[in-house]
Amino acid sequence: MSRPSASLRTAVVWDVLRGALDQRAKLSDRAELSVLDTGGGTGNFAVPVARLGHRVTVVDPSPNALFGLERRAAESGVAERVRGVQGDVRGLFDVAERGAYDVVLCHGLLEYVEDPADGLRNTVAALRPEGGTLSVLTSGLGGAVLARALAGHFTEARHALTSPGGRWGEGDPMPRRFTPEQLTALITSTGLEVISLHGVRVFADLVPGALVDTEPDALEALARLEAAAAELPDFQSVASQLHVLAEVPPRPTAGPAA
Repeated sequence: MSRPSASLRTAVVWDVLRGALDQRAKLSDRAELSVLDTGGGTGNFAVPVARLGHRVTVVDPSPNALFGLERRAAESGVAERVRGVQGDVRGLFDVAERGAYDVVLCHGLLEYVEDPADGLRNTVAALRPEGGTLSVLTSGLGGAVLARALAGHFTEARHALTSPGGRWGEGDPMPRRFTPEQLTALITSTGLEVISLHGVRVFADLVPGALVDTEPDALEALARLEAAAAELPDFQSVASQLHVLAEVPPRPTAGPAA
């Protein structure tokens, strides 16, 4: 069964991220931000961020992905703004600078790393201590449970619901999933302040592509529905993905001398 386009699935994330980049540029009084994309692959987010005028460093373990990134950046005319380096989040500071980035993207990473808390601490340590924004995108538990149930795999749905990592069985390709509460707790444990939480792909993975293709204006209507549901807790809990924005808290100012 075909599904709606990939652009619909990332629209909510991109809208939120673009607003966060604009806000960070205003707060830092710099039009050009330094952005780190951990596990950024072929540049699905890095290249659009570079098009906005920012400089992006992509860290990814796959040479093939980095080759694709280089080609995509060149085709988009932003090759001078995108740098790809081979590495992973565990050894992040072998290839990236500590405390040097205005914005760090951690998309599709925490599901796969051996220790999510340790990996997240590294990404947070890459942010400027005087102020920075972290964007985290992970797989959501509720979306997987709902998808398995609607497909008639009720035992697998129950297994995902009750297993510690949110996996539906041995054949599950996803090593780990998160609830909104688990993800926000993991992020706040690093000392960051959570600014926003959005559910991503609440409906897009469940709607047959044929339905969207045959109904006039259905794709646009579905995108509006996704955007409207993204901020509502009831729908976040059944989203296929969860997107969190968090920031380095402001440093306390010294009070007047006694």
